[in-house]
Amino acid sequence: MLDIMAEHAVKKCINPDCGKSYGIDNDTYRCTCGSLLDIQYSKKPSRDLIERFYQRRNHGGNIYNESGVWRFRDLINFAGIDTEDFNECARTLVSLDGSEGRLSKPYNMSKAADYADMNHDSFFLQPEGYNPSGSFKDNGMSTAVTHAKMLKVKKIICASTGNTSASAAMYAANEDIQCDVYIPKGEIAPGKLGQAFQFGAQVIQVQGNFDDALATSLKNAKETGGYTVNSVNPFRIEGQKTIVYRVMEQLNWNPPDWIVYPGGALGNTSSCGKALIELYEWGWIKKVPRIAVVNAEGANTLYELYNGMFEGKKLSWNDGRPDLGMVDRYYADLDKRGIRPKTHATAIQIGRPANIVKALRALHFTNGVVVQATDKEMSDGMSIVGLNGFDCEMASGAVPAGVRKLRKEGTIKKDDVVVGILTGRQKDPSLAVEYHMHADNMFARPPTSH
Repeated sequence: MLDIMAEHAVKKCINPDCGKSYGIDNDTYRCTCGSLLDIQYSKKPSRDLIERFYQRRNHGGNIYNESGVWRFRDLINFAGIDTEDFNECARTLVSLDGSEGRLSKPYNMSKAADYADMNHDSFFLQPEGYNPSGSFKDNGMSTAVTHAKMLKVKKIICASTGNTSASAAMYAANEDIQCDVYIPKGEIAPGKLGQAFQFGAQVIQVQGNFDDALATSLKNAKETGGYTVNSVNPFRIEGQKTIVYRVMEQLNWNPPDWIVYPGGALGNTSSCGKALIELYEWGWIKKVPRIAVVNAEGANTLYELYNGMFEGKKLSWNDGRPDLGMVDRYYADLDKRGIRPKTHATAIQIGRPANIVKALRALHFTNGVVVQATDKEMSDGMSIVGLNGFDCEMASGAVPAGVRKLRKEGTIKKDDVVVGILTGRQKDPSLAVEYHMHADNMFARPPTSH
């Protein structure tokens, strides 16, 4: 029987003035001081593991070597298993037959590079839409549901703009666990909502937006004993770190100059930062890539706060003591003015990013930047990815659009090595149809009559 009381990993408060630690034999995701928690490991992994990761790519039928998440299980071994023992992996780790992260890696896309004014050979985009449910969420869901399985929970709960609900429902169905998903009514692409229904989730519609759905789901999880699988859960973050590991592996562990993400709840920004901090502290990398976060203009909380557009002062990590009073005042101001997040890129239509503090840490450590893109710019970005033969949703179109902006202002150099993460595939075909029906759009291919 696995002893999850063992201290190979603990949950640790990210507030330096607190620093309280918790065992992992519970579903606590927030410290008593109110701060979020990190998974912290007791042992520093050897860089010799890189060779083992390469060898595992010839998986020989071992689904945990085939998985783009569990291939790196030695770096996220919160369960404390013998990572070379297949039977122990099978008893403990949750996987959809090794499909999570299996196909996602950086690709050169020449047309997207031209659009972003980047050199063809130094600009990469990594499509996480190749995951089984069609988005990056499967990376973190495999680890979160693994922890839920360790705790023998009966029901997982999430709030979602669509992709989280699809992923949670899929993994829950595979593990025969109940799944409740809280969604903002009328704010989810039908393709994503259909997945939640298809995989047997109980859908609960909430009046309001994602922020309202998240607050409701967290309250009900506490009241009913459900296990939260949103990215406030630190085990979700552990799985999402493998996005960075696959970037590094494809580049022979030579870090790029930039890693670029769309910004929604900021779980990806947080996981990227944690991965880079750990790799640097372990001595696995000597250069730290800079993170660029691209907000939708209609849901741009991080952009405004990080760049000093509210109260004339920039919100920063501040050695782990960010001015959270400023964040509260910002939200109160939005409420006073009746401003709600609004963008067709519904995957990042989030006004109160739950991981904003961890994201600030990531941006501080990497000397990161935050930009914003309009819906039209994200649509252009989505479309140029499509013209390279790859699929991505509108929120992912923020990545090439954001790089294009950062090139124009000179922040990114033409020959910088840039890896952008395309977080999900297109699940709302009406967006692509509408884009291409209008000939004045940059990459439109309108239909003709015969």
